[in-house]
Amino acid sequence: MVNSGDQRSASHRKNPSLRRRLCCSFVAPQSPEYVPSKPWKRDSSAAFSSKLHNSGSSFPNSPSPNPRMGLGFIDPRRILSPGRVSPIDSEPPLETLPEISADVSQELEPEVELKFKSIPPAKVVACSGSSLVVQMEANSKDSLDVRLDLKGKDGGRLVLELESEVLRRNSSYLAAKIAETRPSPSYLIEVVDVGDLHVFRETIELMYEKDIVRKLMQLGVTRSIGILEVSSTMKFEKGINSCLHYLEAVPWTESEEEKLKTLFTKCTFEKQKFQDMLARLYPQESATPPPLAIHLVRSVTLGADSRDTRALKSLVKGLLSKSSVYQKDHAGLTKEAIYSTCNSCITLLAQYFQEASNLAPKLVGATKDSRRPLIGRISKQVEDLNWLLEILIEKQMGEEFVGLWGNQKELVRMHEKSSPLVRYELSRVSGHVFIALGRGKLQCRGEERYRVLHSWFSPMLVDFGWLQRCSKGLDVRELEEAMGQALLTLPLKQQQSLFMEWFACFSKNGAECPNLSRAFQIWWRRSFLRSTKTPQSCIEHH
Repeated sequence: MVNSGDQRSASHRKNPSLRRRLCCSFVAPQSPEYVPSKPWKRDSSAAFSSKLHNSGSSFPNSPSPNPRMGLGFIDPRRILSPGRVSPIDSEPPLETLPEISADVSQELEPEVELKFKSIPPAKVVACSGSSLVVQMEANSKDSLDVRLDLKGKDGGRLVLELESEVLRRNSSYLAAKIAETRPSPSYLIEVVDVGDLHVFRETIELMYEKDIVRKLMQLGVTRSIGILEVSSTMKFEKGINSCLHYLEAVPWTESEEEKLKTLFTKCTFEKQKFQDMLARLYPQESATPPPLAIHLVRSVTLGADSRDTRALKSLVKGLLSKSSVYQKDHAGLTKEAIYSTCNSCITLLAQYFQEASNLAPKLVGATKDSRRPLIGRISKQVEDLNWLLEILIEKQMGEEFVGLWGNQKELVRMHEKSSPLVRYELSRVSGHVFIALGRGKLQCRGEERYRVLHSWFSPMLVDFGWLQRCSKGLDVRELEEAMGQALLTLPLKQQQSLFMEWFACFSKNGAECPNLSRAFQIWWRRSFLRSTKTPQSCIEHH
């Protein structure tokens, strides 16, 4: 009988590829049955080189040979981060670069890794840790007579080999540095505390560009702002003019706008070169600034009732609110201007209700406003009044609106004679006033509170059923709570007259009337269940 182990050994001998498939990252222990394969013979260097050139992918993940860099040399832009090993590090380079001197690696001390994109007019000469040596293209290597050593604030380092003639022609700052330095054998200029090495390098490269603006269009606004700052530091006039010309003609984001404002406070430019940008950043001074804010408010109130108008109301209210990030000194947005707009809306409301009551004089020619449905025109003015009231409350100027609405005796009279289809619109304004009073948003005197409640409390009881069915954004439950709280701010005698009127209406109409039961109970306890005698000490003190 044949042993199972002998069978496996025989199968391995018949199929040696099986052993290679099972062996991936370790060496199998040798056994008596193990038959070693033929040793691999390395070809001569010439044959090996020809094979490597003919086979484009002989070694996976290995870089293709580059005749400029030498056979087998790894492109520095493909060097992996520190701590990782390239898959072809075991093979030493067959040639060394003649450009790299023996002392470059000693001068460049590894610190923090920097990553740069490949840039056409430059050639990477050496890379060690955080240091990078970049050689600009020139007619001859001998013309690269300046070594610019840049040291960043974060510890990085960048060395640029440049032409002194290019630097003298473009930067007065670098020209002065070259004049102060002795060539040995080339000029060595050090610049410390560089904020962004990448931006500094891009600024230097713009000195070699024929069309700088076109290059800036490729880089974008944010990087162009950084280049403008570096150009100002190096006194690179051509770069400054190109950046200002490009930035003035393109849109900015809010963050880019803030960067430009900060830059203009730090750097000094000729005013005639960037006055167009200043006009975009800051409003121009004038003797009589136009009332822009109130102009926006009136434009909204005079517009047609549509979804777009409601969106504009939300936009303008957000811009004018105190919590807005765009809050500024709004020229023309005064209390008198807003109340003037409120009076205009109330005047139009009175005209429309006269038309609804057949009291308005008939016009000979039909106007654009008269062709719109009457209910739509009334609703538009009510919406505008409520919107203006919200702005006044936000600006803490809404107390006078309580007295203004409480004195509308003509509107109250026309409310009694109008159809329920249109008259309930007036109670929508009263509802917003009652909610503001009940929630303590309007700090007005007691007589003004009583006047507005006395004038519009009865119309509210009549229209509450209509408001429940067509609230148009009015929170009816909040209105019930706020009405009761507003009544409780009045003297007890005034409370009694209004609560008794409500009780009679509620007992007759039920759900068609606001439910003020909780506030009614509070008034009852205060009036009858407590002592009715006024403290003598309060009278004497008074």
